[in-house]
Amino acid sequence: MIRRHLTYWTACLAFGCIGAAQAQVPSFADLVEQVQPAVVNISTSRPYSPEETGDGMPGIVSADPRIENFFNPRQPQQESLGSGFVIDSAGYIITNSHVIEGAEAIQVTTADNRQLEAKLVGRDNKTDIALIKVETADKLPFAKIGDSDKIRVGDWILAIGNPFGLGNSVSAGIVSAKSRDIESGPYDNFIQTDASINQGSSGGPMFNMKGEVIGINTAIFSTSGGSMGIGFAIPVNLTRFVVTELKAKGKVERGWIGVSIQPNSEDISVSVGQPQKQGVVVSAVSEGSTAAKAGVEAGDIITAVDGHPAGDPRSFSRMIAETAPGKSVSLEIWRNKQFLHKNVFIALMPEEKKETPLPPQQSAAEVPAEDAYIAALHLTVANLTPEILNKYHFDNAQSGVVIVKVDSGSDAEAKGLREGNLITEIDKTPVFDINDVRTMADDARLGNQRPLLLQIYENNVPHYAAIKLDVNE
Repeated sequence: MIRRHLTYWTACLAFGCIGAAQAQVPSFADLVEQVQPAVVNISTSRPYSPEETGDGMPGIVSADPRIENFFNPRQPQQESLGSGFVIDSAGYIITNSHVIEGAEAIQVTTADNRQLEAKLVGRDNKTDIALIKVETADKLPFAKIGDSDKIRVGDWILAIGNPFGLGNSVSAGIVSAKSRDIESGPYDNFIQTDASINQGSSGGPMFNMKGEVIGINTAIFSTSGGSMGIGFAIPVNLTRFVVTELKAKGKVERGWIGVSIQPNSEDISVSVGQPQKQGVVVSAVSEGSTAAKAGVEAGDIITAVDGHPAGDPRSFSRMIAETAPGKSVSLEIWRNKQFLHKNVFIALMPEEKKETPLPPQQSAAEVPAEDAYIAALHLTVANLTPEILNKYHFDNAQSGVVIVKVDSGSDAEAKGLREGNLITEIDKTPVFDINDVRTMADDARLGNQRPLLLQIYENNVPHYAAIKLDVNE
């Protein structure tokens, strides 16, 4: 009897049950027919650059001359291929900024094989979003924009693009993760998917099962140049502000208040007596900025913006950036164990300046200095002698102590402290010499033994680190 049942199920799996299993797998055919007309292929011509291949995704090696021709260094013009999607019947199209970067001409091929010349409306490198426009007497089919905040990990999605110049191709997958930061820009908040995305797919839409765009396919993680099942899409909600700005001005004007921020942590929260960890830590305030004029200080923890939780640094940065210059916001701040409110004027974000890197630092052992080992912090620190100031390229007016050694395996090492870092404050009290550090560490050991909040300068950039005390030392 057992053998007979096993034989039956074996046969069922091999033949009869396949139909039943297939009936449970969704077909995307109706959805593809609905959304594909709004997807376009984009090609550009631009002067050849030997550093670039394709649309900016990792390069590939192919024996197919139709593909190799796009990357042939002997060609006077380089052909770049990508994807995009129409967002309204007037002919506006969203794609990636890197797809049309440096383009001398942009050509759009629609789903029904019409070829149209496109003009650049504007592009935004910070989010890798570009807006182009085609002129046509016929109204173009356009995609419906969804709400990327509503997607969940595990939801089915469709990705449509122009991989390797082959034309519109469809791949299906799921949302593998949300809010990925791949360190490609200040507003990273990518949707991760296992749907196949390759060169040429950049700028193409990611659809949910309602046929709504919820992302723009942008990047892949790959060691080979091809899809490895890890692709990234810009959430479509991030594009709303950018596209509105590009349509109106041809560029994106963002708000700015002049603060540098870092994530809050449990240790920092405890060190400043916060009831619960929330908000972002102000690591520095630009001199003369609107935040400085409003009384915001380094070491403040911003917990809310106009009554909305500040969230993490990316969320806070977006809230400020997407507030029109000329308006004001109310910041809720935690300082000295109490909440304060500061009204801050929103200025226009200045252009980024390219900084010249400092010369490499020498080993601390090469320069004699008065130093001391602070056992509770597992740090060796030195006073700022003329030799130390010169060695680490500090300004002569700089105050504080320099770290010359960090114990391996210590909490200080885990928090990223290293030789050459400058300690300027402990628990928001200025530090002038090694005796200040020793005294504050000893007082904390005798007191409540909470982590010490250190203001650290690394390469002239300040941040805060809460270091746990080793009470056994």
